[in-house]
Amino acid sequence: MLASLPRDGIFSVKMKDPYEILGVKRDATADEIRAAYRKLAKQHHPDLNPGKRESEDQFKAVNAAHDLLSDPQKRARFDRGEIDASGAERPPERPFYRDFGDDAGRTKYRTEAAFDPEDIEELFGRAFRRDRGEGFKARGPDAYYGLTVGFLDAANGAVRRITLPDGRTLDVNIPAGVNDHQILRLKGQGMPGIGGAPSGDALVEITVAPHPLFRRVGNDVVLEMPVSLKEAVLGAKIEVPTIKGPVSLKVPPNSGLGTRLRLKGRGIAGGHEYVEIKVVLPHEPEPELEEFLKSWTPRHPFDPRAKTGKT
Repeated sequence: MLASLPRDGIFSVKMKDPYEILGVKRDATADEIRAAYRKLAKQHHPDLNPGKRESEDQFKAVNAAHDLLSDPQKRARFDRGEIDASGAERPPERPFYRDFGDDAGRTKYRTEAAFDPEDIEELFGRAFRRDRGEGFKARGPDAYYGLTVGFLDAANGAVRRITLPDGRTLDVNIPAGVNDHQILRLKGQGMPGIGGAPSGDALVEITVAPHPLFRRVGNDVVLEMPVSLKEAVLGAKIEVPTIKGPVSLKVPPNSGLGTRLRLKGRGIAGGHEYVEIKVVLPHEPEPELEEFLKSWTPRHPFDPRAKTGKT
């Protein structure tokens, strides 16, 4: 925050605008604000800039700006001028007047300037507040953390413990269905406030590790399932994994590559699991199968490459 005393004797106080801190326009969307915050928070995180006071101050400013602009109500009140960049209430403006005269001393015109008692406080600092019998208070800045969780923990929910820089441990509840790069806000678990003011929040960005079998599409889970040639041709009942454990699945006869079977409600948060059939040939030679295929004439001949344009 900057304060200056121009030559004409009118106080001018300028507070750092949260939009400027995050480098976004005033009509920025919530996603644009979130993306700008993530980029700057990572860039200036104290863990990545040890001993750099400038980065630490910038990190606090970025967190404070995001705290205000990520809350629709706070953002709207700031845009209307009801609160300042720190989130503090702005009292109604009290106008004062200063006459500007001509060389003869006659009143030539009158100007009006907005006079706010808080401007005086910001100019002269804490001493002014102490004289008024008030202690200096400021909400603590938010703290930014990253946490990697397994695919199944993200799908089903879990509790993970993180260790904070000050040595405290914190149990983080991972909600079922959390998305990759989703940020969890833990109220009051950030940096401590000043003068008895509340602590900031802990912002935990979740990174979901990939799974060797499953992939996520929205709330659905997709699984590629190998089957033998015999199972694909004759049909079979096989066991397939799901995010909640294995279940039985009936593979219908003549299931080839491209066959997609649905397990209703076996996905994430009410989604489904889709099992994509993949026919796998034997690893070792099968002489009987080879002899049969040499003499076999398909009743319904077809070209498997017809749709590829390579025939």
